[in-house]
Order: sequence, then C-alpha cells, then structure tokens
Amino acid sequence: MVTRRQIILGSGALGAVMAGSVGCSSSVGEQDAAHALRRPLAADTGDPVQRMRELVRYATLAPSSHNTQCWHFHLQDRALAITPDLSRRCAVVDPDDHHLYVSLGCATENLAHAALAAGLQPDIQFDPAGLGTVHARFSPTRPSETPLFRAITQRQCTRGIYDGQPLASMELRLLEQAGTGEGVRVLLLTERPAMEQVLDFVIAGNTAQMESAAFMAELKAWIRFSASEAESTGDGLFAGASGNPALPRWLGSRAMDLFFSAKSENDRYAQQIRSSAGLAVFVSDRSDPAHWIEAGRCYERFALQATALGLRNAMVNQPVEVSAVRQQLAAALGLRPGPQRPDLVVRFGRGPGLPLSMRRPVEAVLV
Repeated sequence: MVTRRQIILGSGALGAVMAGSVGCSSSVGEQDAAHALRRPLAADTGDPVQRMRELVRYATLAPSSHNTQCWHFHLQDRALAITPDLSRRCAVVDPDDHHLYVSLGCATENLAHAALAAGLQPDIQFDPAGLGTVHARFSPTRPSETPLFRAITQRQCTRGIYDGQPLASMELRLLEQAGTGEGVRVLLLTERPAMEQVLDFVIAGNTAQMESAAFMAELKAWIRFSASEAESTGDGLFAGASGNPALPRWLGSRAMDLFFSAKSENDRYAQQIRSSAGLAVFVSDRSDPAHWIEAGRCYERFALQATALGLRNAMVNQPVEVSAVRQQLAAALGLRPGPQRPDLVVRFGRGPGLPLSMRRPVEAVLV
C-alpha cells in the first residue's frame, strides 16, 4: 500500500553535500498548498453539491499506494460512488490490484467520518460487479465530529525514526479495536523476537523488489524529487515527505541510480523497525476486492486512531507484495493456507512529523 518507499539519495559526505546544496526538503509554497488541502470541512454551505465535493476532498486525504490516488468519485443525488482509476494502477508492485482496492477502502473510511461530521448518516455497500463500486448513500442525522474525523487532516505515513518506547496497554487496545472489521483483523506484534522475524521478511521482500528493473522503473515514475514537482502533479512520493533533500528530477534520478541499493534500504528499514513500538499485520479471511476494501477501512481507522493518540505509523509492505515472501509470512503467523491473506504490514510508535504529501484537486477525481 499506502506510500512507503524511501529514497536513499546518497550517504556520508555526498549526502551531506547534497542536503546542504539544496536547503530544505520542502518549499514553503508546497507545504502551504498541502496544508490548504487539509483546511476544515465546510459542511454547512447550503449547497448540496458543494457539500458532496467537501466530502470528496476529505476522502482524498486518505493514503494510497505510491500516493497514486487511484480513485474516481461519482456525485449522485444524496449519494457518492467510488470506483477504481485503473490508469493509476501499479502493475508491477500490485499485479492483482490488491493495494488499489485497499486504497479505495481508506478513502471510504475517511468519507464515512466526514459524512457524520457534515450531518449525514452514511450507508456504505460494495458492489463487486465489473471493476467494483463502493456506494455511499446518505440520510440526515445530527452532526458528530469524532476524534477519528479530527485526525484526518493530521494523519500521515511518517517514514522517520521513532523513539522505540513501548505503548500503554490502553493504547494497544484502542489500536486493535480500530483495526478490526468484518472479515479482517489486526495482529499487533510488540515483542522484539516477533518484530525481528517480520524484519527478516521485510528485507527478503525488499531485496527481491530492488533486483527487479521493472519494479525500480515503476517506483521512480512515482517519485517526486522536488517540491515544485510534487506541487504541480499533486501526487506521488515526495522526497521531502520521507525526510530526504529535494532535488531537480534529473539530479534526483541520477542519484537514485547511483546510491539507492538493497543494502542501504535494508539497513534503513532495520533501523526504522527497531525504533518502533510494534508492528501491525492486517489479515483478511478471504482474498478478494471486498475484503481488500475492508482491510483498507480497518487500516485507515487504525491510522486515524494512532494519530488521535499522538502516534506515528508507516507501511513496510514488502513482505505482502512479493508472493513467495507473503506465503512465508502467512505460515510464520500461523494463518490457514489458501483463504487467509496478510494484507498490510505497518510499523507504529512515537516520533516527529515530516512534511505533508500533496493531493490532486477535487476536480481531478470527479467523473
């Protein structure tokens, strides 16, 4: 899922020189634009169409694979429909469109919380016909702003180093409750031996991916090396949101070719996971789009609950993206062969924030 690749643009003296030569990782203008996208919900405009557009804006603040924002929204009378945007699918890293449907689930969860805040009770159903459609129909209700709704504008996938401190039992219970849904559960791994075992799978998956030229080409296509590029496209993986220096595309692309290696990435992931309070593995009872959408809703609730608690989270999905490694992870978790599937691997803990990622305007996702 979700947007979890870090760009290693150099190491040692070269990395310091590049960071010093370009200044900040993000521009004031780009971050102003990112914050403007997260402005408060305008629910009482008196214009039903504008109210629906506001719900779409909040839905698009959800995470998506490589920040592709792979969704279309259809405005209807007292209703919205969400369908996949296959022009934004990632065929290499996500050949069965699993992450695509998880992304739709994340947007659906945001939509549900925003609707309640706007005084609309959502009735959400998934129609598997064709490519699959999420239907959200609304009826009037008393406006209700939940803590998870208030967390939508603050949530981010934070790919930095956490403080390594354990969470309280109450916090873990809230995360587990938020991450559990219909046919989907979340396994919270907080013991170091279990986390190290999953780290081995992360390293195996990452190594396999980085040995694939097709994977690397697809990843690079979605990286936004500079703040201006991130702002102009409104999508993709912005280097600054990973704590890396912003560079012109020609220089960032060249630096990536020279210094982005399996070893450097594996070392970085080991450091990140070992700094985390725990790992969350989301597991579906069945492997189909309906369950993948539910997994996305569960993950987004988990992420919003984490944000409300002052926690950070980030994807480390390599073990579920490489089929052979996913089977090994499933066996290590004691899952039933066949129907049960590990959907997502997420690390969590306390740590500093990073620059926010961009989103496309509402007009770009409406059809």
